[in-house]
Amino acid sequence: MKVAIVHDWLVAYGGAERVLEQMLLLYPEADLYCLLDVLPERERAFLKGKPVQTSFIQKLPKLRKWYRRYLPLMPMAVEQFDLSAYDLIISSSHTAAKGVLTEPDQLHLSYVHTPVRYAWDQQHQYLKEVKMTRGIKSWTAKAFMHYLRLWDLRTVNGVDGFIANSKFIARRIRKAYHRDADVIYPPVAVDAFLMGKEKEDYYLTVSQMVPYKKIDLIVTAFREMPERRLVVIGDGPEAAAVRAAANDAPNITFLGYQPSAALIDYMQKARAFVFAAEEDFGITPLEAQACGTPVIAYGKGGVQETVQGLTNLFPTGVFFEEQTVSSLKKGVELFEAEEIRISPQMCRDNAMRFSPERFRKKLHDYILRMEQNYT
Repeated sequence: MKVAIVHDWLVAYGGAERVLEQMLLLYPEADLYCLLDVLPERERAFLKGKPVQTSFIQKLPKLRKWYRRYLPLMPMAVEQFDLSAYDLIISSSHTAAKGVLTEPDQLHLSYVHTPVRYAWDQQHQYLKEVKMTRGIKSWTAKAFMHYLRLWDLRTVNGVDGFIANSKFIARRIRKAYHRDADVIYPPVAVDAFLMGKEKEDYYLTVSQMVPYKKIDLIVTAFREMPERRLVVIGDGPEAAAVRAAANDAPNITFLGYQPSAALIDYMQKARAFVFAAEEDFGITPLEAQACGTPVIAYGKGGVQETVQGLTNLFPTGVFFEEQTVSSLKKGVELFEAEEIRISPQMCRDNAMRFSPERFRKKLHDYILRMEQNYT
């Protein structure tokens, strides 16, 4: 078979790109299509030199800085990809990739990281985060999101099979698209994130600095707990705002982007990993667990499927109930009270359920089954 893999965009090596990496290992001869590619050279190794075929968006100005502003063009852009020569199309989609145009005799399987979050159930939250709840800009944004929902729903008919990255996202797919989805959890590089032997007295968070990750919330909470040390790794458009939230607190250290070896070292030695996002799945909490590090997480979203809370016989972390400073502080206090129940080995064992090998096998078996049903 001739295979095409369609991915939304290449901006950073994040969770969706880890899934893409395994797809490319499963189908090394596949052609890769993306709406745009501004991936830094230091993060391109997983592509192994594979050429990326991009859309007209690639030629627009200030792409790295403004790529999200070009969202209104993405539905049209993805429809311009001519995939008529392929037998199997696999889309890796959280925005527009699943909207590619396909023919009746082509099999299109879509791995959905999430239905477009700012067009569906998180529209109101998104508008609050970008301060667009009033005025002409707000109404323009709402009109576009209405159009995006209609387009997104129309494209469902071009997908022969849906894969969700968690049960949480499978429920979103059912709610938005009225389609069932098979769940295949994303891969975690458990062999790279080895268990650490020595712990130090600091908490760690690692994330791209974007609003929904709530790094400012974590920083504010630890600013109010000066006796506890926090290390923050990551960069992104919200980096300045996050640093401002810290207000030069001496117990908070910002390290920006860190190479893999340094990141793993910090994960191995951290007392606990802090995660405040409502994430579709959340790979970094599992990377931390692979290092033998417990997780303090906001108890909603895919993280409920990857972190074993205190009600579990073998807990690997604790949950806090609300995305607020006070709730997070209570979560830290709860962790410290129950820390003795959580062992590094239990964290590691839990993470092993999400290995890349297991992901590739499940995806391969799913595709074979769909091919047999389709022919």
